[in-house]
Amino acid sequence: MENMRKLYFLGLMLMASVNMEAGLPQKIKTFPIDDVRLTSGVFKHAEKLDKCYLMGLDPDRLLAPYMKEAGLQPKAENYPNWENTGLDGHIGGHYLSALSYMYASTGDEEIRKRLDYFLSEMKRCQDASGNGYLCGVPGGKAVWSEIKSGKIDANPFGLNNRWVPLYNIHKTYAGLRDAYLIAGKEEAKDMLIALTDWMIDIVSGLTDEQIQDMLRSEHGGLNEVFADVYGITGEEKYLDLAKRFSHRAVLNPLLENKDNLTGMHANTQIPKVIGFKRIADLEGNGDWDNASVFFWNTVVNNRSVSIGGNSVREHFHKSDDFSSMMTSEQGPETCNTYNMLRLTKMLYQTSADASYMDYYERALYNHILSSQNPVQGGLVYFTPMRSGHYRVYSQPQNCFWCCVGSGMENHAKYAEMIYASRDNELIVNLFIPSVLEWEECGMTFTQETSFPENESTKISVATKKPKKMKISFRKPEWIGDAKVTFLVNGEKTEASYDKGYFTIERKWKDGDVVEMSLPMSLRAVQIPDKSPYYSFMYGPIVLASDMGKERMDGLFADDSRGGHVASGPQLPLQDMPVIVGGEKDILSNIKKNGSKLEFTLSGTYPSKYEGMILKPFYKTHECRYMVYWELVSKDELKKKQDELARAEMERARLENVTADLVVCGEQQPESDHFVKMEQSVIGSEQGTPWRETKGWFSYKMKSKGKPVNAVMINSFIDASRDAEVYVNGQKIGEINGKEALHVLKFPKQLLKVSEWEIKVMRGKSDITPRFCSVRLVFE
Repeated sequence: MENMRKLYFLGLMLMASVNMEAGLPQKIKTFPIDDVRLTSGVFKHAEKLDKCYLMGLDPDRLLAPYMKEAGLQPKAENYPNWENTGLDGHIGGHYLSALSYMYASTGDEEIRKRLDYFLSEMKRCQDASGNGYLCGVPGGKAVWSEIKSGKIDANPFGLNNRWVPLYNIHKTYAGLRDAYLIAGKEEAKDMLIALTDWMIDIVSGLTDEQIQDMLRSEHGGLNEVFADVYGITGEEKYLDLAKRFSHRAVLNPLLENKDNLTGMHANTQIPKVIGFKRIADLEGNGDWDNASVFFWNTVVNNRSVSIGGNSVREHFHKSDDFSSMMTSEQGPETCNTYNMLRLTKMLYQTSADASYMDYYERALYNHILSSQNPVQGGLVYFTPMRSGHYRVYSQPQNCFWCCVGSGMENHAKYAEMIYASRDNELIVNLFIPSVLEWEECGMTFTQETSFPENESTKISVATKKPKKMKISFRKPEWIGDAKVTFLVNGEKTEASYDKGYFTIERKWKDGDVVEMSLPMSLRAVQIPDKSPYYSFMYGPIVLASDMGKERMDGLFADDSRGGHVASGPQLPLQDMPVIVGGEKDILSNIKKNGSKLEFTLSGTYPSKYEGMILKPFYKTHECRYMVYWELVSKDELKKKQDELARAEMERARLENVTADLVVCGEQQPESDHFVKMEQSVIGSEQGTPWRETKGWFSYKMKSKGKPVNAVMINSFIDASRDAEVYVNGQKIGEINGKEALHVLKFPKQLLKVSEWEIKVMRGKSDITPRFCSVRLVFE
C-alpha cells in the first residue's frame, strides 16, 4: 500500500506540475483513498456489499471479449446482456477501475489477487495484438482500420456500424489509469501509454474536421484520459491528442456561457466536460475552466432534482419544464451522477469552494447510496421521480448496463472526499465514520459519528508528538443560521469561520477529541422549474414515502436489453397524494417522530394518505415510493384532479394497446431496438427528440406476448414531407406529413410472427418528417 500512496502523489504532482507555470494550482488536496478507511455505518455496509458483488463476478467471462479480439482462446463465454450484444468488454474496463478502488479502500488481499489476475490477462491480450491495442469491441480491428483510412460513419449511437466503440474503449483506458494511479500497479502505466500510442497512430492521418465528425459518436471521456497520460509522462503529444478529442460542438457554446443542453444525451456530455476541466488544469486554460464551471452550475442548479440526479430517459429535458421528470418511469440515470461527482471533485480542488462539497454530499447520500440494494447489492440504472413508481436492481450474472459498471466503482470509493488538506490544515468535509492516516504529519484522525441519525460528529487525534495545526469542518449549506457548537476535550471552544469552514487552531496532542454539533432542520425544496412540486429534506437527507409493493414487475432485472427499466404498471397520477394548502404553511404538515429519522405527513388528499410516514430515501427500497409532492390550493384541487384523470386515462389506454415502443432520437431506446440507418440524423424540438432521414432507418421490435396488428408512428407536422413504411421487407403504407399520428395496419401474413423490423424510408420528398416515436399496437 506504501507503493500505492507514492504513485498517487506522483501522479498528482505530475498532473499538477507539467508546465507548472501555466497549470491551475490545486487549492485543496484530497487524500489518496488508501489513507482512509471506513469503519462503520451505511457507507461501510455498501462497501462490503460491493466487494461481494465484485468477487461474485467471473473474471474470465468479463475478459472473453478481450481474448476474442486479441485472437486468443477465451477461458469462458461472454456474459449476456450488453456484454454480448455489441458493447462487449465495456464492463471489463469498469471492473478494473472498481477493483483498483476497492483494493485501495480496503487493502483486501482477495481483491488484490483478482486485480492482479485481471490485469495480467489484459496484458496477455495486449501483447498478442502486438501494437498496443487492447479492447473488447467485437470485430473492432476492422473498425479501427476503417477509421485510420478515413472512412468514418458516425452517429450518436454508433460508429461504423458498431455500438459506440469509442465509448467502449474509453472504459479500458480509464481502468488502466486507475490501476496505476489508484492501485499502484506499475505495469498498468506501460499498458496505458502503449494503448494511447496506438490511438495516436490510428488518428495520425485524420484531419481535425474528421475527428470532430467522429466525436458525434458517444466517446466517454477520452480527452480526459489522454490528458492524464500527458500528466503522467509530460509528453506534449498526449495533450495534443486530448485537445483533438475535445468535442467542439459541446465546448464552444459553453465557452460563451450558453446552455444548449436541452435534448442532448446527458451522460454523453458530462465526461467530455470532465476532459475540458482536466485539460484546463494541466495547461492553465482559464476559458476551458470557466466553461466547465458554467456547465456544472447549469446542470446542478437548473437541471437537477433534490437527490442530485439529472435527465429523463437519459436526456436533458428543458430547464424550465420538469413535467417529464414527474411522469416518466425513466428518471435520473446513476451514471450521470457518478460523472457529476467526478467533475465536482475537480472543481473543488482548484477553487476550494465549499459549495461544491454541499452538492457532493447531497448526491452521495441521496442518489449514489440509494442506487445500491442494501440486501443483495444490486445496482440501479434509472431512479424515477414519478410518484408511485419503483426502481429495478441488477443481478450480478445477468445485468451489464453502464450503471452496473459505474455502480461497481461508486460503492468502492466512498472514502475519497471525506477529508482534504491545505498547508498545515486538515479539512473534514463529510461526516462519515472513518480513520485517516496522515503519514506526512505523523498523525491519525478517527471520526466517530452516527450522522445523520444523530446530529454530531467527533474527531479523535493520535500523534506521537504535539503539533500545532488547523482542523477545519465544513459548514453545510443545510445548517443555515443554526448555531454550531464545538467541544475540545469536553470544553466549549470557539471556532473561527471563513468561506464555508469552521476552524480550530491549536497544538494538538495525542488523545485530543473535538466534537462538532450538526443541527439539522426540515426544508421544502421546490423543483427547479418552480412548478408546485416539493421534496422534503432533513439536513442533507431527502425524505421519501413507501407507497407499497403492487406489481413491481422485473424488480430484479433479467438479461434482456430493456430489463433495467421499471416496466410495471404506472399508478395513476390523479390517485397520488397531494398536499392541500399554501407554500408558507407546507412545513407545518410534517412532524418528526421522536428521536428517529422519521416524520409524519398530514394535510394530504385523498384522506386515505393522511399520516404518511417519511424516511430517508436511501433507506427506501424494494417498494413504490414518493419523493416529490404536488402542492395545490383548495380551489385548484378539483380542476387539477380532472386534468390529471384525463391525461392518465389516455396514457393508460395507449399503454394497454402498446406491445413495444421506441422513442426516436433517444440513445438507449434506439440502441435497445438495434437501430440501423442511412443518411439519418436526430435532433430535439422544445425538448421532444426526433429522427429524420434522407435514406432510411429501422428498428427491431417484439410483441412481448401482447397482441399486435399495427404500427403507430408519431411525427411533427410538415406538409412538404412524406415517407414509406416497410415491415419485414414488405411495404405496408405511406405517411403524409400533414398529420402527426399515423396508424398502419399489418397485412395478415405479418400477424403470424412475434418480431418485426420496422423500416421508415424517404418517400417522394427529399427528406422524411421528423419522427418522435414508433409503437407496436393492437388497434
